[in-house]
Amino acid sequence: MSFAPLASEPRSQVDDPSSPVMRFGADEPLMMDAGVALSPWQIAYQTYGTLNADRSNAVLICHALTGDQHVANDNPVTAKPGWWLPMVGPGRPVDTNRFFVICANVIGGCMGTTGPASINPATGEPYALDFPVVTVRDMVRAQAALIERLGIETLFCVVGGSMGGMQVLQWAVTYPDRVFAALPIATAARHSAQNIAFHEVGRQAVMADPEWRRGRYLVEGTRPSKGLAVARMGAHITYLSEMALHRKFGRNFQDRSAPTFSFDADFQIESYLRYQGISFVERFDANSYLYVTRAMDYFDLAAEHGGSLAKAFKGSATRFCVISFTSDWLFPTSDSRAIVHALNAAAASVAFVEVESDKGHDAFLLDEPEMFAAARGFIDGAARARGIA
Repeated sequence: MSFAPLASEPRSQVDDPSSPVMRFGADEPLMMDAGVALSPWQIAYQTYGTLNADRSNAVLICHALTGDQHVANDNPVTAKPGWWLPMVGPGRPVDTNRFFVICANVIGGCMGTTGPASINPATGEPYALDFPVVTVRDMVRAQAALIERLGIETLFCVVGGSMGGMQVLQWAVTYPDRVFAALPIATAARHSAQNIAFHEVGRQAVMADPEWRRGRYLVEGTRPSKGLAVARMGAHITYLSEMALHRKFGRNFQDRSAPTFSFDADFQIESYLRYQGISFVERFDANSYLYVTRAMDYFDLAAEHGGSLAKAFKGSATRFCVISFTSDWLFPTSDSRAIVHALNAAAASVAFVEVESDKGHDAFLLDEPEMFAAARGFIDGAARARGIA
């Protein structure tokens, strides 16, 4: 794989992004699970739609591992359309004609929210590995500070898939009185040993790249492109199903009719994975990848409540709709059922939909009419209960 020099645009998005930024000064630290009071810090976000007079129609979208705040607008780095346009926009299940939609880059990210690529005011250099390790609860605390600064007391709905779904669950547990409805999709209440293992392989690929320089690549003018690309390639396989891979690529050759008897990308699937790796490097910071994968690994809602997931949801007045996909082996339906069983045990209001799909984990980002119908029905019903027209 060959890599072009890193464009200036991704770097410019770290501290001065192409989106609104909420800044918190030295007297407004973010208290993190690692025991660090992070200050000053900032959070980058996007909004869509209009906040109604009684501020009751706010919807928070939580992004997945390698997502960002550009959920329904063109990405300033890649120029590609927003990552969840099938779900968010005028007339979509999260209807921006009806709701005030907010999406923020997570703490530890690289698109404007403070993370390892951000400048450490104490040194004048990027934090790199001096940045405190992040948890999903830290991400939610940062979002809560943003929501409060925006003058919103209660969110009508919190929506997200994968790592975004983890944030949805954390919101409902940490701030139960501030979440009217919750829609976690293709997610789990804790990261499995298998998923932690996949993440560790990816992190080791990054750190094994000689250009990683113990995390100081930005200061030393290098970047671990090859390691990060390999990490992305490995992770991307887990987002797809075997059936989806077979349908899309099979064993077809790439621009040739016979094998070359070399280690070139003979197969279409090889070429596709290499493209995924190269394109990812152009928009994502390697250290941020280490941090956000680690945040997912540490996620375990039951551990915060004596090992009982039902206790985590005890007394919750939030309305839930949990959605899974039949071919998702990264976050299988059994993970979603465990959430539903815990919510039932806690006497919470919950609906559950298992969507028939052969697209794997990434199905939540794709055109899945059954998912859209379930999400729309749940959100519309909650809106009626909330009194939102």
